[in-house]
Amino acid sequence: MPVRFFVTAGTAADCRFALPLIRGMTIEMLLADRGYDTDEIINYCKENGIEAVIPPKKNRVVQREIDDFIYKIRHLVENAFLKLKRWCGVADRYAKTTAELVVAVTVRCLSLWLKVVV
Repeated sequence: MPVRFFVTAGTAADCRFALPLIRGMTIEMLLADRGYDTDEIINYCKENGIEAVIPPKKNRVVQREIDDFIYKIRHLVENAFLKLKRWCGVADRYAKTTAELVVAVTVRCLSLWLKVVV
């Protein structure tokens, strides 16, 4: 279930917004794909006792081991995006302004949390 989100420029790297999304949350694990394998995210996780289940990028000098069984659970994150995009207002970007998009995503997230069919 979505908990927080940011609207960014389409060309912005997602990994730049990972830490603002997880700061202040009580979490045990961070499951993410290779795009989030940055020293900043890995160090934040180590400092805060969070297990980072993020596959290392191919060009990393020191390759980290991850728990493949736990990493397979990451499909739930992709399912959340699928549920958001299934709603045409979000997927087709009917909202013309950022504020309208924030409202559309918020309404869709609320409908998912409350299990309301919209």
